[in-house]
Amino acid sequence: MSINRIPVHFSDRRRRAVDRLVRRLVTACGVGILLLMLLLFFWLVAVVLPLFSAPALHAQPAQQLWDRSPALAIGVEGNLGWRISRSEARFIPLDGQPAAEALALPGEANAAVTSSDNRSVLLNMNGELLLMQPRVHQQHGEWVFPFGHRPLRLLQGAVTTMALATVDDQQWRLALQTPGGITLVTLRDSATVTQIVLPHEQADRLLLSPDGSLLFATKGRLLNVWQISASGAQLRETQTLSQPPQSLHMLAGGRTLLIQDAQGISQWFAIVGDQGPRLHAIHRYASSEQAQGVVTEPQRRVFATFTAQGGVRLFASKQAGPILTRQLAPGITALAFSARGDRLIVERAGQWQPFVLDNPWPDFTWRNLWQKIWYENYPQPDWVWQSTAAGDSYQAKFSLVPMVVGTLKAAALALLFATPLALAAAMYTAWFMSPGLRRWVKPGIEMMGALPSVVVGLIAGVWLAPHISSALPGVLLLPLVLAATLLLCGQLTPRLPARWRRPGREVLLLMPLLLAVTLVTLWLPAQLWPDVGARLAHYEQRNLLVAALAMGFALVPLIFTLAEDALFSVPAALGQGSLALGATPWQTLTRVVLPGASAGIFAALMIGFGRAVGETMIVLMATGNTPVSEGGLFAGLRALSANIAIEMPEAAAGSAHYRILFLSALVLLIFTLVINTVAELIRQRLRQRYSQHEAQG
Repeated sequence: MSINRIPVHFSDRRRRAVDRLVRRLVTACGVGILLLMLLLFFWLVAVVLPLFSAPALHAQPAQQLWDRSPALAIGVEGNLGWRISRSEARFIPLDGQPAAEALALPGEANAAVTSSDNRSVLLNMNGELLLMQPRVHQQHGEWVFPFGHRPLRLLQGAVTTMALATVDDQQWRLALQTPGGITLVTLRDSATVTQIVLPHEQADRLLLSPDGSLLFATKGRLLNVWQISASGAQLRETQTLSQPPQSLHMLAGGRTLLIQDAQGISQWFAIVGDQGPRLHAIHRYASSEQAQGVVTEPQRRVFATFTAQGGVRLFASKQAGPILTRQLAPGITALAFSARGDRLIVERAGQWQPFVLDNPWPDFTWRNLWQKIWYENYPQPDWVWQSTAAGDSYQAKFSLVPMVVGTLKAAALALLFATPLALAAAMYTAWFMSPGLRRWVKPGIEMMGALPSVVVGLIAGVWLAPHISSALPGVLLLPLVLAATLLLCGQLTPRLPARWRRPGREVLLLMPLLLAVTLVTLWLPAQLWPDVGARLAHYEQRNLLVAALAMGFALVPLIFTLAEDALFSVPAALGQGSLALGATPWQTLTRVVLPGASAGIFAALMIGFGRAVGETMIVLMATGNTPVSEGGLFAGLRALSANIAIEMPEAAAGSAHYRILFLSALVLLIFTLVINTVAELIRQRLRQRYSQHEAQG
């Protein structure tokens, strides 16, 4: 026999060149992946960062007014503002162009109220009424009088207090305080449609909801709420306030009532109870005291306060305090928002001061994402995600807590389902199974990982969910029954004939038995207690249990492959030495092999958990996609990844909804990176610890 010895100084230049090339290629690919992750991270940050920008107010050149008398109503649309005083109405360009000629009013007005959209103005001319509208067409203003230029006189007498609501483009509702009581008048097409009189009702202040369906009337500390319909007005409730109100205002949408008194501004809205909807005081806005006037935005739930000393504060309905505070020159007498809330007009004696208002997302704060918020008409504060609705005045609700909770619940339960199966299969395959059978079983299980997640989700949602609903008791009993069967088989195995007890091939006998036990366990309870899921009050067919089972099935191949490789890579000498010292195969596995492979097994579990956290299609198709934070095993849920997939096609580019979805993607990315980093640190520590033990042995 000839022995060819390799020389000590053997050198293969070609092999070394290939090694260098492969090393550099792998290093370049790794650096490229890291750069791509950094690029993705900073791109997400760039999209999300504008959400956290503070509102800003930018002053524009001031303009002198021709009319020095106090303004009764002002407004702005585009680059054209309008102003109504006691004797005239005028359009005023905000770009420095000459103002149009003033329109003389047919009398002297002493009070004015505007509709919620700021497009209709009702003037009180010594007890008579004049309705007028400022309309802007391509930077050209026109005054429209829907019911003629002559003031309207009521038979009930002179009007002292009034309120106005726009029911539709050609219909208005007026609430008027007259000597005989409160009169509700609906006007359309130059005629009176309906007239409702509330005799002997006296009010200091009147306010109509934007659609004219509710009337708020105060007298002293009493607040009466009237429900208005075509047939009449019905008193819905009476509230006793802590202080006499100074003014009443409604935010856009007509659900939030603002009451200003000596202590500040408080928010009220209706909550449905046993007696129907009733107003509740929600909270009082901080730093809202000493306000001289309150002005609301026409289209968003934002309002501003001003003082005679020049203090201007901007508030949003979901914020506890002001979102913008500015000290301007003293002497402010009026404020007005543009329709989109991007301009603010400040009037002081004989002068207009336009401002550009940068406040695109007034309702968004970091607190709203993670803390409970009391939304309009909700009975209590809660975590709510509901980004859109049918109504244009809907208040979007962006809380990430339901999605984060749903993601963690689904991932944790899927890992709880997959871990025992995957690790038990890995231990048996790597340590007990015969090599010939292992060559077939291991690739077969790994092939399960190639099944697309959308297919798994489709099967879970269409086939698995109805079957679990009909066989729910059996599904819940199955883990206990299978565990008891395995223990019983362990006790009965030594009594089997010797030809049946072939080491490494026990699974061939065990699998048919477990399959039969599974079928009986699922079938028998379903016959005794049929359709249990349909009888449960809070059971949803697509729920957490279905998602966990489907996602656990998808995690088993991944965890099995990594754990089995980790077990199989433990040096054979360690196991052989343990067996030679008299340890049993089970003792060798649990006390020698498993500690040596613990770093790889832990990495397998963490990679499986990261896969479960980022899973989209299975959670999307196997759950009800209900974004709720409460709920148990039989309730629906929504994950962060599924939420992005559902709502990103509907989100308008650049909107708050669009950026918050990107924020949820950033949260998911950071969460995954943190999990992987912690897992790698723990894996390295475990590897170092047990490698030291192996070296000492």
